[in-house]
Amino acid sequence: MISPFRSRTDTWLALLCIAIALLAALAWIPADSGTGITEQARRRVTIGDALAPTIAAGVILLGALMTLFGRRLEGVGLSLRNLAFLGLLLAFFAISFALMRWTGPAVVALADAATGQELSYRALRDTAPWKYLGFVLGGGALIAGLIAAMEGRLRWRTVLIALVAVVLLAALYDLPFDDLLLPPNGDV
Repeated sequence: MISPFRSRTDTWLALLCIAIALLAALAWIPADSGTGITEQARRRVTIGDALAPTIAAGVILLGALMTLFGRRLEGVGLSLRNLAFLGLLLAFFAISFALMRWTGPAVVALADAATGQELSYRALRDTAPWKYLGFVLGGGALIAGLIAAMEGRLRWRTVLIALVAVVLLAALYDLPFDDLLLPPNGDV
């Protein structure tokens, strides 16, 4: 049954997310990014450092506003089971971001040790296949983990869908822009 009333926990969760989104968009992103949302140099407009986190803050704000002003199902609110599921999702995010951040440098270190060459991930971070390692493995693990959490089981089909999705995302971000590094290569 749909009720116009929402639980207090949903209201507090929405207000917390609104505060986080506004803090990120108005304080953290301008202070932490070197450029704005876009950057113009010699009549050429490129994507700035602040574009992706600003979009993420906007998505958080939109979700919070939908939670705050949307219609609620009666008797549905934040519970311990919801918090446990949220903890599971946060664990997926943490593991996936660690894979995304450290896979490329770890593989380069292994290749360095195996070949005896002086390889540096920082020097290779914009060359194939090195630039795709962390993005594909970490992103694939994140998408597959989220789908598996929703379905309650992990299937090979889920892993294949996740890999196809992350390869398409890499192509969408990497192919049209010559000066854009796939995450997290800009921070490595």
